[in-house]
Amino acid sequence: MSAAELEMSATASAAERLAAFARVTTDDVDEAAEQIGRIFCPHDLKPTQARAAGFSARHNCAAFDGFSINYVAYGGSVSIDPGCLERFFLVQVPLAGGARIRAGHRELDAAPGRTASLLSPTIPTRMMWSDCAQAILLLDRRMVEQRAAALSGRAARAVEFDPVIELDAPSGRALQARLAELMTLAERLGPSGRLSPVAMADRREALLDHLLNGQRHSHSDAIETFSGQAERLPRALRAARDHLADNAGEPLDLAQLACASGIGIRALQLGFRRHFGLSISQMLLDMRLAGLNARLAQAAPDASITEIAFDLGFTHLSRMAGAYREKFGETPSATLRRRMS
Repeated sequence: MSAAELEMSATASAAERLAAFARVTTDDVDEAAEQIGRIFCPHDLKPTQARAAGFSARHNCAAFDGFSINYVAYGGSVSIDPGCLERFFLVQVPLAGGARIRAGHRELDAAPGRTASLLSPTIPTRMMWSDCAQAILLLDRRMVEQRAAALSGRAARAVEFDPVIELDAPSGRALQARLAELMTLAERLGPSGRLSPVAMADRREALLDHLLNGQRHSHSDAIETFSGQAERLPRALRAARDHLADNAGEPLDLAQLACASGIGIRALQLGFRRHFGLSISQMLLDMRLAGLNARLAQAAPDASITEIAFDLGFTHLSRMAGAYREKFGETPSATLRRRMS
């Protein structure tokens, strides 16, 4: 960005954002807790002083498919205690003021340009905001957990992030830029505007990829190993995994896989077990299931699950459906229905 663009961005960040998407505007503490609690989750909201002098609350929200971008501001100092968020992840980037945040056993001081926070649904959270305004990205919990499962080769389970985002680090700067772009896009579209399904999917995929590959979390090591990025992974196994991924829609051919990796079939089988914790056929199944989940998440309303499954190399639909449910906690048709709703 040029110096002029950076100056304009800083000016916009300090001002109210998403004004056309106003959901809550009040100086009443109880009303703020009730209304914002309906949008996010029920929480305990209290001014830090006995009298709520100077208190105000503003919440603007632009909702998309599986995520929303929000502007939330509190005048005065308030304590916010949502406990566990349960249904969603929150990325909070301060625009003005500051906040002290406790997530589980971790504490951080969030401040513009320095530190942001990433709150996980299973970690209890308490916050103290002081004349603070934040850009907040809300992401559906199931969507994040399913993508982590697809990337790590494991069944869907809770994902817990390191709550600290350093905004002066490359990944923090990139994440802040993505949220700023999303805010600007929402403001340009306005409340009646809509993204095309393809553009929506692109935005969602970029956010998921950045969070799960750019921020540390409980599945990070498994994702690095499963994707062949871990340094300890032997070159032959990395080559075998890449070949398997490139030919996931084809029948498994161990001789071809051994040839592509440069080691014998038995060495391959032992290597997959030792380094990935999976057999070769299990990894192939996970790759196909991950592909199916990603395709269904972007499918058109008239898409055929059967056609997509056959295209990805599945031949037994009932086995596929059972394996999909075990991995993602729902049927393929349920994933497609959520995408279409």
